[in-house]
Amino acid sequence: MQMKAYERLMRYAEFATASAENSDTCPSTPAQLDFAAALVDELKALGLSDAAVDANGYVFATIPASEGCESAPVIGFIAHMDVSPEVEDKNVKPRALVYGGGDIVLNEDRQIVLSPNDFPVLNEYVGKTLVVTDGTTLLGGDDKAGIAEIITAAERLLASGAPRHGRIRIGFTPDEEIGRGADRFDVAAFGAKWAYTIDGGRFGEVDYETFNAASLKVSITGRSTHPGGAKGKMLNASMLALEYDRLLPALDRPEYTCGYQGFFHMTSMSGSVESAELHYIIRDHDYDKLTARCEYARRAADELQSRYPGAKIVAEIKESYRNMREKIEPEFHLVDNAYRAIEALGGKPISSPVRGGTDGSRLSFMGLPCPNLGTGSHNGHSRYEFACAEEMEQCCELILKLAEMYADVN
Repeated sequence: MQMKAYERLMRYAEFATASAENSDTCPSTPAQLDFAAALVDELKALGLSDAAVDANGYVFATIPASEGCESAPVIGFIAHMDVSPEVEDKNVKPRALVYGGGDIVLNEDRQIVLSPNDFPVLNEYVGKTLVVTDGTTLLGGDDKAGIAEIITAAERLLASGAPRHGRIRIGFTPDEEIGRGADRFDVAAFGAKWAYTIDGGRFGEVDYETFNAASLKVSITGRSTHPGGAKGKMLNASMLALEYDRLLPALDRPEYTCGYQGFFHMTSMSGSVESAELHYIIRDHDYDKLTARCEYARRAADELQSRYPGAKIVAEIKESYRNMREKIEPEFHLVDNAYRAIEALGGKPISSPVRGGTDGSRLSFMGLPCPNLGTGSHNGHSRYEFACAEEMEQCCELILKLAEMYADVN
């Protein structure tokens, strides 16, 4: 009996695969390799004999073409194995329930409640089967729901009576949540002409427009003295760090922006009197505006340096990914076909500017045009995360429908 996608998600959720930004290895955490090995075993058990994980933790596998479809273009489906490091991911206790409306008590002892008052989208899922946690961890549907859907679809494509399809490549990446998912992705070895990442929200999402992204690290070296005689001598690096943050636009922050509005977002800070460090992500859908934001951050560091010549202020900026729209537009059939497939399955296509990025953002600029599709997972990076089993089933059917549509493309 074939396993359902949500059942796979519940099994995968038990792997603690958070990535780690302060790690220089690939993957950034060894647990991702453990998960990759388990996925390879599962793919091989389904009959994908070439399934393998490389030294960097990337999993590739092939679904052979149906008879008569060998000349169809190769398409790929990609998801990521890591989960966000922002919320606890160890000892995940997933459970499935039929949602009857109202509050879901995730954890009675700690009074952690998933409520439609806080998350109105819940009202759309009354009567549906939801997968939730005990409120102490995230679920990991971002993006283990995508992995579950790809593998479930693969199992169906390998079964008798499957829809016609060309050769299909499967790819699972590490470290997407820390912006490195495409760093060592071998596009040539993957061998697909086009691909889709399965890493969005609700069924029906088709994302082809993402942020342009950069990271900013500000390192500050101050001067420590005894506080009793510090007047005119001490340069408190931690206080200078706070002053740097105040030099950035106060309302250009995630909590005050939406749609096409960009932002500066401090993700962490640490410091003492002698040294301090600030980490930011910088985002904008318009590349020229992102460039201007990066320049603003540099000028803020220069301004702080001029105010405190006895300190040392260093701003390091690195580009993370680009808005993939410019690479998707010449291959817009990827979006149009996704729309048609969603409508054929009774859904309503939804496209909006993604206030984030996917592996597809980078892969599109590496020669693999790669829009993003929904997974049926909601409230990612949160202890209030949930996935809808029925939506996950629709996402599986969407993969099958797209595979069938591209079987007749020459």
